[in-house]
Amino acid sequence: MNYYPLQFEPILKERIWGGTKLKTILNKPSHSEITGESWEISTVENEVSIVANGDFKGQSLNDLIEAYPIEILGTQVYAKFGKQFPLLFKFLDAREDLSIQLHPNDELAKKRHNSFGKTEMWYVLQADDNARLIVGFKEKSSPEEYINHLNNKTLLDILDTKKVQPGDAFMLNTGTIHAIGAGILIAEIQQTSDITYRVYDFDRKDADGNTRELHVDLALEALNYEKTEAQRFYDKNENAANEIVQCPYFTTNFIPLNGTVNFSKTADSFRVLMGVDGDFSLCVDGKSYQYGKGSTLLLPAILTDYQLNGQASVLEIYIS
Repeated sequence: MNYYPLQFEPILKERIWGGTKLKTILNKPSHSEITGESWEISTVENEVSIVANGDFKGQSLNDLIEAYPIEILGTQVYAKFGKQFPLLFKFLDAREDLSIQLHPNDELAKKRHNSFGKTEMWYVLQADDNARLIVGFKEKSSPEEYINHLNNKTLLDILDTKKVQPGDAFMLNTGTIHAIGAGILIAEIQQTSDITYRVYDFDRKDADGNTRELHVDLALEALNYEKTEAQRFYDKNENAANEIVQCPYFTTNFIPLNGTVNFSKTADSFRVLMGVDGDFSLCVDGKSYQYGKGSTLLLPAILTDYQLNGQASVLEIYIS
């Protein structure tokens, strides 16, 4: 079987808070003024990615994993997750503030939704002047204080905000209350889960005059009321894999390419590369593939030796 770097048809999502940057900056095939999300690699139910290139074009990621689980996923990932693809990759464009929300942990998500929890991280690709994220509480809170502020529409008073710029990275453990602020384009790496508890949506209404559903009661038990530090600071050594996040669910490295770098990996895990700036090529098995900003590719675990070349910034994600 001829394995190669897999790309997928982006699954585009209109959102009340979405905009046009996914098209104008990342070249996604959007025809909407409110495209908020591009799901790059997904096996969420009813949202399964379809291969866009090569011999496997037109096949779903689930079908590929069913046929070639160890070759695609890797020995270690297959041993842990079976034929499940455990991660979800997205780009998000927030023209307006997203809702204030949080995600449950594995235990709670399994009990309530028969789902993985949703540990996630963000990498900022672009940010307008003074754009900010909400990440956690300013100080340790409590259910009583939180509900009081929520009822009085003063929740923002006790939440921590971070002004951001391109290259900033944040790790959001489950239970962390958060929101992406207006004017930010972001890469999101997360567990395969679509479970979100929305607690405040700025009283917005959609085109039909309806407000979006809130999940205040579900969130109470899931919230982490401790003060947390979500921002991650990391090295940016050229032509090297600089670790941003290492957690039980995924490892994410930042690779600033300046020329040619050779990689030799084990077959324990697949690798996903997300182009977050510039253009680069990947050479494997004597073939060269070209990528630009906004490209996301899945390297089957069986492809252990390859070369990257270009002037670019790339995120490398795998499971360790």
